[in-house]
Amino acid sequence: MTSTVIDQKVTRYSVRHALCMARAAELAYKDEPAIDKAAREWGFERVRHHHTTFRPPFPLEDTQAYTLGGRDMIVTAFRGTEPANMRDWLSDTTTPPWPGPGGKGYIHYGFAEALESVWPQVHAAVHEFRDNGQTVWFTGHSLGGALAMLAGARLHFEEPYLTATGVYTFGQPRTCDRLLTREFDAAFTERMYRFVNNNDVVPQLPPEPAFHHVSALRYIDSTGKIHSTMPVITGLFDHAKGYTADLLAPMSDGVRDHFMGAYITALEKNQN
Repeated sequence: MTSTVIDQKVTRYSVRHALCMARAAELAYKDEPAIDKAAREWGFERVRHHHTTFRPPFPLEDTQAYTLGGRDMIVTAFRGTEPANMRDWLSDTTTPPWPGPGGKGYIHYGFAEALESVWPQVHAAVHEFRDNGQTVWFTGHSLGGALAMLAGARLHFEEPYLTATGVYTFGQPRTCDRLLTREFDAAFTERMYRFVNNNDVVPQLPPEPAFHHVSALRYIDSTGKIHSTMPVITGLFDHAKGYTADLLAPMSDGVRDHFMGAYITALEKNQN
């Protein structure tokens, strides 16, 4: 996992950089010593760990993230959670939405609460580390993907002079209403890349029409190939192919496709 060195000079999309951001997102699931070790191997001199806890009835136990600071790049990665821990509260549309960053639309209350709990720490780390005009990147898997997208939105709409160079998410759920998606898409053209692996169940939540996805889709089909769009007809056939890959447990495909390892495997296959 830690063998890939992140090129801190990168400023544009590439599959190789997507793989690096995926590994950074995967690293968010590790403990602090493992993150510190990987940071050194990747060429980052500074690390800040972000962690807050919640009390019931909030459905999540905590929010975790870390920020790496290098000579030319800053990366913040948010930790995700298991699909089983997300389904019920992502399906609940009775909780009033939270005003979006900079007054732009509305976002899912749970995501807003989770990000708000660590945002002061993340914000402080980014500004502390950005002493050389470094590029700024956000990444995350699952819930972490939603928080990465919203962190990019907060930084841009609340501090317009600092827009993240890139946001890479993997298995990200829907986060916000149409107004914020339009505003975000306009601001993050060729900056946002939202990877969805075939039948991954989490990007299908929370339900439409209350919540929507931002654009910049990178769809991974049932063979592991990455597409910049998902045609409706061929997409339906591809979803069906994924479901029938395991005849004994077809619905498990939606959970299996959500695993971070599945995203990394696909990105590794697309390096050539």
